[in-house]
Amino acid sequence: MIEYENLKLVNQPYEVKFKKALTSFLESGYYILGNQVRLFEEEFAKYCGSKFCIGVANGLDALYLSLIALELPKGAEVIVPSNTYIATILSIINAGLKPVLVEPKLETYNIDPNLIPKYITKNTKAIMVVHLYGKPCEMEKIVAIGEKFHLAIVEDCAQAHGAKVNGKMVGNWGVFGAYSFYPTKNLGALGDAGAIITDNEDFANKLKALRNYGSHKKYHNYYIGINSRLDELQALFLRIKLQDLNQANQHKKNLANIYFNELQDVNIILPIKQEGIKDVHHIFNIRTNQRDELQQYLFTHGVKTEIHYPIPAHQQVGYQTHFINQSFPISELIHNTTLSLPISNSLSTKEISKICTIIKQFFTNYKTQC
Repeated sequence: MIEYENLKLVNQPYEVKFKKALTSFLESGYYILGNQVRLFEEEFAKYCGSKFCIGVANGLDALYLSLIALELPKGAEVIVPSNTYIATILSIINAGLKPVLVEPKLETYNIDPNLIPKYITKNTKAIMVVHLYGKPCEMEKIVAIGEKFHLAIVEDCAQAHGAKVNGKMVGNWGVFGAYSFYPTKNLGALGDAGAIITDNEDFANKLKALRNYGSHKKYHNYYIGINSRLDELQALFLRIKLQDLNQANQHKKNLANIYFNELQDVNIILPIKQEGIKDVHHIFNIRTNQRDELQQYLFTHGVKTEIHYPIPAHQQVGYQTHFINQSFPISELIHNTTLSLPISNSLSTKEISKICTIIKQFFTNYKTQC
């Protein structure tokens, strides 16, 4: 069976370094906001080309704390893509703000900049963009909209570690770049972890307090904060893996190129390639009206796949009161036809070619049956 993701195999090359570092960590006796977090923050900020990095407990908190730091009026509107993962929208709701869904471009799956101005009202205070699947949004257009309407921009970079727009790393286009290091990410921890990058020193200092009960100094609370500190142990693991992030991204690109080359004549919609856009292929999604049949066929022939995501946010049961009688046909089409093919760093080029062969077999058989 070709797994969609095998985290044991992904982390296997690091086991010796992990164990050696773990021994040193245990001997240090320092487990919360210590040297490992500080060093990771410095190293990840440098990698991203940002001045500051603030480690937090997970990607959701990275988004939530970014919004809290902005101190937007209660109930203010935040524009967000309608086809994003629920965490993006949840961060807005948890911050006491109102998510305003905007459709993506069908070709890129990212928020359509041309639609954003239509949704801006006097209550709109921010745009939260999502670099979905590892493909950057059209940030130059979005930044121009933000400047024109005086809107803060927060980037959800949870799936886009190392992605760039015209040479500039995602996360640096807005006020904040929020990252998740969930284990399946291109830079994945061995548990939950996240971070926020920014070039604003005042915001950086504020976020360091907000993640730690609102405190810069023990027992002195300057803000109403939360407990969302990047774990010292996860920071240690991330420091080790960060050294190979470019190599990991390149491997994914190599796997993606096999899909592009071998499936170009198959009756499926492949991810779009764009000039000036460096896609890191966290997820390699295709679209087909035969999605469910193809997924079952692949599974029967020893290949596991995923769907990102089967149900759009506005149709989720727990969010009905937020999106009453709203319809987003482009998102619904994407959710009904998208299929994520394996592109894990644990996989070989030979395995990806095998998957392509099975996909081509499916469509050959499908044509014959029709």
